[in-house]
Amino acid sequence: MILTGSKIKDEIKSGNIAIEPFCDEQVNPNSYNYRLGSTIKVFDGFDGDKAAFKEIKIPKDGYILEPRKMYLATTKEVIGSSKYAMSLIGRSSMGRYGLFLQVSANLGHTTSKHKWTLEIVASLPIKLYPGMIIGQVSFWKNYGTVKKYDGRYGHLNHPQESFVPIT
Repeated sequence: MILTGSKIKDEIKSGNIAIEPFCDEQVNPNSYNYRLGSTIKVFDGFDGDKAAFKEIKIPKDGYILEPRKMYLATTKEVIGSSKYAMSLIGRSSMGRYGLFLQVSANLGHTTSKHKWTLEIVASLPIKLYPGMIIGQVSFWKNYGTVKKYDGRYGHLNHPQESFVPIT
């Protein structure tokens, strides 16, 4: 069951959802619009069996993504919940420009709270700006016992490449 915008606001007030910083104008009927952080990592080849990335601070006047390249970035907001699972996805307005966001990993585990790594691929040249609204997060009720997420990615606040080697 997905939370409505008004329920998201209620759950923020009660402490069951964290969005920091929070902006009331970014609440949608069933989601919250999150913003892009200030750094982006560009895929730069392989270093042995690991993907290598070059980190770039996104200039205020923007950074143009190249088509068919992979990028990692973060949400500007710290987002999390001790009660709900999260789904981070792109916005349709950005998708219509050929921006693919959260290509393979859109699930935010219950009990995680941090800036989320965003997987980004552009099919056309597109300019991104630090702090721009880039995606949305929805919150989902869990059925069954909630266990604390102890994965390696669940506490990081920077764009994190995979810990798993390609073999």
